[in-house]
This record gives sequence, C-alpha cells and structure tokens, in this order.
Amino acid sequence: MAVKTEIGTTTASDITVRGRSLSGEILGKYDFVDMICWLSWGRMPTPQQKNMLNLLLVAAADHGLTPSALSARLTFMGAPESLQGAVAAGLLGAGSTFLGTVQNAAELLSHAAGELESDPSEQALEHAAARIITRLRDEKKSLPGWGHPIHVNGDPRVPVLIEVSSANGYLGRHWRLALAIERQVSELRGRKLPLNAAGAFGAIVADMGLDPMFGRGIALVARAAGLVAHVLEERRNPIGPDLWNLVLSEDPLNELPAAVARRQ
Repeated sequence: MAVKTEIGTTTASDITVRGRSLSGEILGKYDFVDMICWLSWGRMPTPQQKNMLNLLLVAAADHGLTPSALSARLTFMGAPESLQGAVAAGLLGAGSTFLGTVQNAAELLSHAAGELESDPSEQALEHAAARIITRLRDEKKSLPGWGHPIHVNGDPRVPVLIEVSSANGYLGRHWRLALAIERQVSELRGRKLPLNAAGAFGAIVADMGLDPMFGRGIALVARAAGLVAHVLEERRNPIGPDLWNLVLSEDPLNELPAAVARRQ
C-alpha cells in the first residue's frame, strides 16, 4: 500500500514542495505568504490576495492577555522547557468564542450569500440579514463574529479591514451582508452588536472565495507568532506566578496551599 502526499517529498539529495525543489526553486525566492499559498493552494497568490493575507496575519497576531495567551503563559510556568507545549496550549483555546470564529463567520456568510445575486440590492441584504438573526435567535444560537467583550462600541480593526479590502477589490457581497447584519441586530434587538475582527475576517475569506477552514488556519498561524512573543516575555518578566497567587488569594477556605504542599 502506497502512502503519499502531494504536498512534499524528501530524498537523500533534495526536498520537493508541490513539485518544486525547496533549495533550488523556493528558498530565497518565496516569502512566507507565498509559501503558505503554495503549500495550501498549489499556486502563488495574486498581489491583491497577498495583500489581504498579510493583512489578516498581522491583524490576528495578538490581542493582549486573551485566554489563549494566558493558557500559553501558565503552561510555560509549569513546563518552562516546552515552548511548543505552551504555544500549543494557547492554540487549543482558539475555538468558537475566540479566534476560531473566523471559520464560523465565513461559513455563515457564504451560506447566506449563496442565496443572493452577485450584486444584491441593499433591500435584499437587509432581508437576508434579518432572516439570519431571526433563525439564530429561534435556534438559541449566537452570532459568530459580532459583538466583543472589550470593544463594545466597535472593533477598531474593522474600519481598517474595510479600507484595505476595498483597495484590493474584496469589499463584496459577504462584507456588505456582514455590515447589514450589524445594522439589523440594532433594529431587531434594540442593542448594538458591532461586527468584530473575526467576523470581518470571515467576510474577507468569503469574498476571496477561500475555504472557511483556511481562514481559521491563517488566524492560527498568525496567533502562533503572538504566543511565541508572550512566552518569551513570560520568561523575562513572568506574570504566571501572579495569576497563580490570585487564585490562591480567592480560595475562601485557604485550602489550596495545604493541598499543594501535600502533593510536593
């Protein structure tokens, strides 16, 4: 039984990535975005696609002390010999609430926009947005990519994402539908629920015609860089012990120190 992959092969004399020699045709010629596209798509990105992927990688690299960053730092505190373990711990926390929402938003928008014309009217967009909100409300599900615990009045990244998307020809019907959902939430629910960066990423991925899972992958690749930075800072200026002490100080019966001592 043959076991093979189209992505890469290795021989005693060369490494081949999708049919091209890594040392002879790729190294020194491709940058990282080129390599991501060559690996995943088997082709090079257009200049506009490259601009957009760079935008997403930069925008998703860090968002402060998120659960993923805290997970990475605390894992490093327990296993300082394992950078990869700390970064992996942070990435494992990228799901339907944080970061992984890119995929969920792209799937939602792609499915809904598939029932619209290529250049829908504003009225058609508003009706589609209202149907999405009503359906999710009836199913008791949240809107993936709208709302933010910190940026309650609007995610500061979104206007820039709109501007760059427009400049590169990717401000299409998915973007328009995403913004219509934001307006309809305000009208139907009587409260603001602004589009956040993950939802905007989803709109970009959908308008680029990319696999929604690829969108999640780009977010993970970007956040890995940010998590490496958090772990390096944790080594220089640790906050993990302070987080641990905060847990101990909240122990109402003061039993945690004794329990830890018994295990040591």
